Amino acid sequence: MASEQETNRRRLRELLNIPGNGNCADCGAPGPEWASFTLGVFMCHTCSGIHRNIPQISRVKSIFLDPWDTCEVEFMASTGNNAAKAKYEQKVPPFYYCPTKTDCQLLREQWIRARYERNEFIHVERQESYSAGYREGFLWKRGRDNGQFLSRKFILSEREGALKYFNKHDAREPKALMKIQTINATFQPAKISNPHGLQITYLKDNSTRNIFVYHEDGKEMVDWFNAIRAARFHYLQVAYPGAHDVDLVPKLTRNYIKEGYMEKTGPKDAYARGEVFIGSKESGYTVLLGLPPSTQGNHWQFGITIVTPDRKFLFACETEAEQKDWVAVFQGVVNRPMLPQEYAVEARFKHKP
Repeated sequence: MASEQETNRRRLRELLNIPGNGNCADCGAPGPEWASFTLGVFMCHTCSGIHRNIPQISRVKSIFLDPWDTCEVEFMASTGNNAAKAKYEQKVPPFYYCPTKTDCQLLREQWIRARYERNEFIHVERQESYSAGYREGFLWKRGRDNGQFLSRKFILSEREGALKYFNKHDAREPKALMKIQTINATFQPAKISNPHGLQITYLKDNSTRNIFVYHEDGKEMVDWFNAIRAARFHYLQVAYPGAHDVDLVPKLTRNYIKEGYMEKTGPKDAYARGEVFIGSKESGYTVLLGLPPSTQGNHWQFGITIVTPDRKFLFACETEAEQKDWVAVFQGVVNRPMLPQEYAVEARFKHKP
C-alpha cells in the first residue's frame, strides 16, 4: 500500500498535467520543479529563488524531493497557475513588460514582487509610479569620456513627448532631449556591469545615441523602464489610432537580436556611418557570405557583405561560427517585410549629412 508521501507526490505530478501548470507561473519556462504552497503556483528553479526572498508571502518546496502534507497538496489542487493568474493579474496595463525565462533577474524579480507582494495588478492606484505620464528622479549615468557614473536628474513627460536629463541639479536646460518617438530601452546588466543597468537609445540628428543608467533600487529602475513603455504606448495610440493594443505592444521597446564584434572594412573611399540600416529583400537588401575578392584591410577571415540599394557594407568575423550566427540574424531581418515606420527610418538614414 502506497504511503501518504508517495500518494502526495503522485498527485503533485498529476497536477502538472493540468493546463497552465506545465509552465512556470512567473516566466513561462517549461517543466516547473518547484511550487509555492502558500500561493498555490508551480514555478521554475530560478523563479523559486526569487520567491524565497519574500518568505512572508511565498513558501516554496521541491515538487519531487521535499515532503508534502496532504493539506498542502489539496491547496495546490484547488489553486494552480491559471487561478493565481486570474487573481494576481486582474489589471495588468497593456504596456507593462511581462518577463520571460530569457529576461534578466531584475525584471523577473520585480514582476514577481509586483504580482504577489505589492498586488499592483489588483489595485490600480499602485501603478501610478509608471502610468501617470510624468516621472522625475535621479539616476546614475555613465560618462561618455571617463566611464564614471554620475548622478543626473531625469524627467519623463508624455505631454512634452520627451525624456530629458540635466548635467547639473539646478540646470534649467537639459543636456539631452530624447523624443519618445524614437526612444528604446533595454536592460543590459552585463554590458553596464550592474544588475540594474538600462541602455537607453534614441535618435539625434539622424544618428543613434546611447546612454547607460542604473539605480540602486530595483523597483525604481523597473518603474522607469515601464514608464518609458507607457509613454511610448500612448504616443503610438495617437500615431496609429486604428491599431489594436496587441499590435502596438511589440513596438514599445525591443531587445537586441544579437550583439558582438566584427571588423568593418570596405573600399578606400568608404566613410564612417556608425550604423547600417537593413531593410527587406523586396526593397533591395541582401546578405552574402564572404567578401569581394578585391577586399583589403581585414585581419579576420570570415566575411559578410551587406548589400543595400546605395552601397555595400563589408564586415569580417573572427570565427566561422560567429559568421554563421550573424548571417542567420541578418537573413531573418531581410526576409521579413518592412513596417511603415521602418521606411521612415530608412529615409532618415539616406538623408544623413
